[in-house]
Amino acid sequence: MQTASRLLREQGTHVSVADLMKAAGLTHGGFYKQFASKQALIDEATTHAFAELAQHHTATLEQHPAQPDAAQQALIDAYLSAEHRDNASDGCPVAALAGDMAREPGNHQAHRVYTQGVRAFADALATPGQDGITRLCTMLGALVLARATKDSPLSEEILTVARTALTAAP
Repeated sequence: MQTASRLLREQGTHVSVADLMKAAGLTHGGFYKQFASKQALIDEATTHAFAELAQHHTATLEQHPAQPDAAQQALIDAYLSAEHRDNASDGCPVAALAGDMAREPGNHQAHRVYTQGVRAFADALATPGQDGITRLCTMLGALVLARATKDSPLSEEILTVARTALTAAP
């Protein structure tokens, strides 16, 4: 599941079963022993990716007990970092799967998990002075643009400007 989750974030839902099985070191036939369909795998891998995101948020909060401002700063700094920009496979499923989920039918588990994960992430980012959805949109937009402009000075500028905007005193 770890491999499927990483490949899904790196390549999207169009990743082939053959590529998934090769990366996991399994045979194509082994796939159908574990999953009824590719959609079942996408559903489970999406759930896994969002569980990892929640664990990351919890770990960050635990590193800053009774310091919500420091925890928020750490989340923003990690999200809007060159490392996160350059490693989509280990990164945020909100950013990695947004385009795919826009085309995913709403009745699939992956779409429901994605929607719930976006809500939970926005809730975790909310502060008394800033709405969580606005903060998430700023972070997500900056990350997507930074990835699209990678290898140019603009990419780092986007990350820096967004970090500053999100952490500036109101």
